[in-house]
Amino acid sequence: MPVTTLFQREFLKPKYWLVWLGISFIKMLCLLPLRVRWRFGEWLGILGHTLARKRRHIVATNLKLCFPELTEQENKNLVFENFKSSGIGIIETALVWFSAPKRFEGIVDIDGLSNLQQAHSQGQGVLLLGMHLSTLDFCGAVLGTRQPFDVMYRRNKNKLLEAIMTRGREKNFDAAIERSNVRQVIRRLKQGAVVWYGPDQDYGRKHSVFAPFFSQNAATITATARIAEITDSPVILFSHYRDLSTGRYRIVLSEPLEGYPSGDELNDCTRINGLIEQAIRTHPEQYWWLHRRFKTTPDRGPRPYDRVLA
Repeated sequence: MPVTTLFQREFLKPKYWLVWLGISFIKMLCLLPLRVRWRFGEWLGILGHTLARKRRHIVATNLKLCFPELTEQENKNLVFENFKSSGIGIIETALVWFSAPKRFEGIVDIDGLSNLQQAHSQGQGVLLLGMHLSTLDFCGAVLGTRQPFDVMYRRNKNKLLEAIMTRGREKNFDAAIERSNVRQVIRRLKQGAVVWYGPDQDYGRKHSVFAPFFSQNAATITATARIAEITDSPVILFSHYRDLSTGRYRIVLSEPLEGYPSGDELNDCTRINGLIEQAIRTHPEQYWWLHRRFKTTPDRGPRPYDRVLA
């Protein structure tokens, strides 16, 4: 597959200079030792926590909804740790975009790799059910060195950033599928590919049901079960974490889900949300709480992000 080039006349325009500066700085950070990279990532996250007031409010709101047992101070602490984790995630993503993921295999432990490889060896596609943890791009790229797979993505409005991300996907994965292209997902699964699919975000009311997620009624896309049914693909949960104390990463691949899909949309969505919730609770600070997970409300009333929660 030809790799997208970044040397385009369009990207010399002044509106991209700050992007180039930021990318150059992050590329230099990638040359530093692991714990130094992590420290710089934390500082980057702290900067975001200080400047991105709107995103800070979104994270705090999500955590209040999902962890109502936390005190106000505990919520603030978790918001702060989440931004730090997200900052590290940016550095980790750059690492696998600008260097070979294979060089990081030695610091990544994979539990259940045989589950994925055995399912794939049956000659049919495998739906790799993922979630937006901050280690996604890093751990995904490292897993791809052991078991190639396709990824889904959302196009970035900034053309230079989109080119950089496209180049990274082309380098690290078999194929990249735009998130709305469900037909291509089905086609690839029928061809026997492993496809990463993340159903943990709010994609709106259409094609969704409201299923429990951290005790909230969350708009949950129903396509996951339909895709698995149409393609007869086994579904394997893919979760991944960093351990700041040991300096290592851990990838967990579940056994294929039994009795899924069940034919009941709400039941299937509830089950998937429960599995994702369980994975998030392992390291809640590492989840992508920056996303407005509850922006679609069952009663079409005010969104929780439009008001300050008590």
